[in-house]
Amino acid sequence: MDIVLLLIVVVLLLGVIFVNGWTDAPNAIATAVSTRVMTPSTAVKMAVVLNFLGTLIMCIISTSVAETVSKMVKISDYAANDQLVMLAASSFAIVIWATAAWYFGIPTSESHALIAGVTGGALALYKFDKGVSFDEIGSALKTINGTAWSKILIGLVVSSVLCFIVGYFLTKLIELVFRRVKRTTTNKIFNAGEAIAAGGMAFMHGAQDGQKFMAIILLVLSISPLTKSWITTVNGAYVIPLPLIVICSLTMSIGTSVGGYKIIKAVGMDMVKLEKYQGFAADMSSSVILFICSYIGLPVSTTNTKTTAIMGVGASKRMSNVNWGVAKEMITAWVLTFPGCGLIAYLMTKLFLLIF
Repeated sequence: MDIVLLLIVVVLLLGVIFVNGWTDAPNAIATAVSTRVMTPSTAVKMAVVLNFLGTLIMCIISTSVAETVSKMVKISDYAANDQLVMLAASSFAIVIWATAAWYFGIPTSESHALIAGVTGGALALYKFDKGVSFDEIGSALKTINGTAWSKILIGLVVSSVLCFIVGYFLTKLIELVFRRVKRTTTNKIFNAGEAIAAGGMAFMHGAQDGQKFMAIILLVLSISPLTKSWITTVNGAYVIPLPLIVICSLTMSIGTSVGGYKIIKAVGMDMVKLEKYQGFAADMSSSVILFICSYIGLPVSTTNTKTTAIMGVGASKRMSNVNWGVAKEMITAWVLTFPGCGLIAYLMTKLFLLIF
């Protein structure tokens, strides 16, 4: 049973990574497709390669994102079997949430779903033996690591605000610098620039999201008695084995190769109609912010950074240039992910605990 449960958890987590590549990675290439810099098939192929490289190279530069995510819940007091069951149920909940969002073409954040799912599952491990009271609720909430969660929330807010601001002012700067240059010339410049910037976004998607999901797999392997000896740490941080990096990178890349035109359309076409230089500004802004956050260990959402950068770019011309109806739908989906996915994970964990 231990082996079966371990395999179920790992397969479900790889499924989450696959779904992330399938539904989240298209955000990175949406503007390159909508501005006609790349065809959808070419953009997806580029994203496949750069998602892989982003995960691989960023793990060499810094693993601080993985460290933050791995410590967001404190579940070591529970039995190893219950911990594994919780992570399996949380992974299942994330797949359900992400697939539903993809079906309706809503670019939700799998990063938010991961955080909400694992947190909801962790809370489900606590048994209210003395009835529901403020003391019991306080004890249950101790399973959440406030320090790690504060970093996650800070990253969410700061990255979104910064991407909007940087996207806004970078667009203004480009318009100022190239105001006397012929449109045909600027189109040639930013045709190449947008391709490079979109590649940077795909790279940073792998760098950010790859570490988040690898952190949970490492947590699983460190919990199971069968694999605990495989895991090593340095100064309290996991050392991510190269085979795991390769497996997770390939899984995300395969998911990306499935494509996600619904998400590309929602992000790159429906919210703001972009020109090539605007697409460059959006991708460059979000890529830079993502790199900074990754380096200092703030787990942020590639979906949030990309879409808020696009909003900033659109607003630089006039606020009405942004389709705020589509933007409102996206923001609502982000907000609902925390309680929605968290609740599904809570209920699935209770169910899985009965089964296993």
